[in-house]
Amino acid sequence: MVLLQNTNMKILHSSPVSSFGGVNFVLEELDQLKISHLLNSFLPRLTSQSKYSWKDIFYSYWSVIFCGGDCAEDVAINLQSTLKKNPFIQCPSPDRLLNRLKDLSIPSMILTKNRSLVSNEISTNPLLNTLNIKLLKRMGLLHSKVEVLDYDNTFIFNNKADAKNTYKKEYGYCPGVGIINDSIVYIENRNGNSSPHTMQDDTIRRMMSLLHKQGIKLKTFRADSASYQFATITTAREFFDTIFVRAKINASTQKAILSITNWKEISGTEKQLGSTTFIPFPDAARRAKRKDLLEKYRLIVTKERRRDGQINLFTGEACMYSAIMTNDFEMTDEQAMEFYAQRGKQEREFDILKNDFIWNKMPFSKLEQNTVFLLITAMCKNIYTYIIDKFAKRFKYLSRHFRLKKFIFRFICIPAKWIWSGRERKLRLYGQVAFKT
Repeated sequence: MVLLQNTNMKILHSSPVSSFGGVNFVLEELDQLKISHLLNSFLPRLTSQSKYSWKDIFYSYWSVIFCGGDCAEDVAINLQSTLKKNPFIQCPSPDRLLNRLKDLSIPSMILTKNRSLVSNEISTNPLLNTLNIKLLKRMGLLHSKVEVLDYDNTFIFNNKADAKNTYKKEYGYCPGVGIINDSIVYIENRNGNSSPHTMQDDTIRRMMSLLHKQGIKLKTFRADSASYQFATITTAREFFDTIFVRAKINASTQKAILSITNWKEISGTEKQLGSTTFIPFPDAARRAKRKDLLEKYRLIVTKERRRDGQINLFTGEACMYSAIMTNDFEMTDEQAMEFYAQRGKQEREFDILKNDFIWNKMPFSKLEQNTVFLLITAMCKNIYTYIIDKFAKRFKYLSRHFRLKKFIFRFICIPAKWIWSGRERKLRLYGQVAFKT
């Protein structure tokens, strides 16, 4: 019995009890899905002297996140009682964990555009991207008959040794991410000086070639204005039937806006909606000598009167315009705008990745090594999508809409201890948890 200074509370020490007993159910679920077999069979073979398997490495890092940690050091500091004697894994030291992840990195590419002096550093990792797709298929989150792929870039500001200045005047990286429903299907890391539109057509081709090799075919491509360029749209048309892209308001689109005569009020707002057809990128097609790739598209435009009364030079109206370009001629204007607006929920995925799955706390100093980190934590996010949906059906205090922090408070933070009883190892839970195994 130990008496702490300045308090009357008496503390009794006993054998260690894990504060994160719920993570054992997550690890058991992964074993039932045979994720360990997928990892150990797909990733490079380790030497016979290696004490830890790929299962140990990945499960340990994912456990850190599922227990609310944000760095590999939590394995040795905050999760020792949870992971050190866990029957599902052998827990490595933080140094061993990070060194193994470094081994999965692939040197980044240094590329330049035509007539450009800017060197673009792009990090791809086909091995881990393929593993991620296989993992999604194993969990039933990715089917061969999916419809829509959302593509977007996000900035991760940091002070890493090789990070370069972005056009937002801060140092960091600018990864491109492919999303289907709530699942991350592809990640390609870029240094900060490589803007989202730079060489995006090559990224789309690499992403879709990888998905096609895994038997995933898609119908619709949806993206923001960074994809509104001739090279990206023509590349996307090789893989998708329909395109939905935010159009830039430039001379070409403003000329098309002038031809719109079917303006109508949007119910409940002060905005008007109209549409027309046009052929975008004629100058880019001429420079590329590929006028044969020009197509007719719909331009669906929303306009709203400016409060400052400033007149638009091209249209002669004091209005602000936003436009969607698509080759879908079957949806009504309202349906097309609503369909594109659904892309907004995919923007929320970046907030989840940066805050729940620690994208804002990258451990390495090199771009290609941090690409490994982004992919492994994205896999963890995909696993959580599967876990929360399945566990919410077994445990009444969970909801499939919970963010990770709430899941940790409601489920992971269960005091527990592994014991021997009746000649077998059992998990003793402290508390009343009505969870159906």
